Amino acid sequence: MKKTIFGLFVAAALIFTVTHPAEAQRGQRGRTQTLRVGVNPVPHGELLELVKEDLAKEGIDLQIVTFTDYIQPNSALLSGDLDANYFQHVPYLESNEQWKRDLSYLWGVHVEPYGLYSAKYKKLSDIPNGATIAINNDPSNQGRALLLLQANGLIRLNPASGIRATPRDIISNPRNLKFRELEAAQLPRVLQDVDAATINGNYALEAGLNPLKDSLAIEGAESLYVNGLVVRRGNENDPRLAALKKVLQSRKIRNYINSHYNGGVVAAF
Repeated sequence: MKKTIFGLFVAAALIFTVTHPAEAQRGQRGRTQTLRVGVNPVPHGELLELVKEDLAKEGIDLQIVTFTDYIQPNSALLSGDLDANYFQHVPYLESNEQWKRDLSYLWGVHVEPYGLYSAKYKKLSDIPNGATIAINNDPSNQGRALLLLQANGLIRLNPASGIRATPRDIISNPRNLKFRELEAAQLPRVLQDVDAATINGNYALEAGLNPLKDSLAIEGAESLYVNGLVVRRGNENDPRLAALKKVLQSRKIRNYINSHYNGGVVAAF
């Protein structure tokens, strides 16, 4: 009798030993994980809202933290307040040495074609001599603005300046254009005060502008400025980010982009 009881005890212990890791694994899978991602509202925040339920099915609670500028999302990521951000392209990330050193661009989602807009003129040819053009004051987008003006024959830049061009790199300015340098979020607000302004696609959309219909000039879909996901270095292999990539680079998101933004946002996957 004692041997029988002892045998049952040993068998029960063995069963527990075999099944316990599986139970623990199921418990781990069932635990909800939080993923905090910083974004600009349009289109980044809108696109993430579309995948919240998809991630919830994978046990990930996507928390979307909205910013209205281009500085705070990287500051919050560096401080650990965010797990990732989604608002910027590689040239912008690499415009700051700390960002370049401590942050990592993982994969792209979309391009917001950059445009030149005016509340006063309907065509590029209407822009007069001595006109004032408002452009970005951050290094990467300032170069992008000037390259757009060059591509449309308004100025000519030193070929060596590339994407880091500034007004000092202008070597030909036949219309004697003047430049007003402002933060990206302010550019739509000054359209009434200047002759034209170069505006990032997200801020154009927020201001109710249609990039295809309202711009005097616009980038092509081949733009190098693809907005994508950025994390702190060392976190590139976080499985939560792999799950986010799967749902964000999906046919669902591509179809939404194509049907909702009238060319103001172009899928890059």
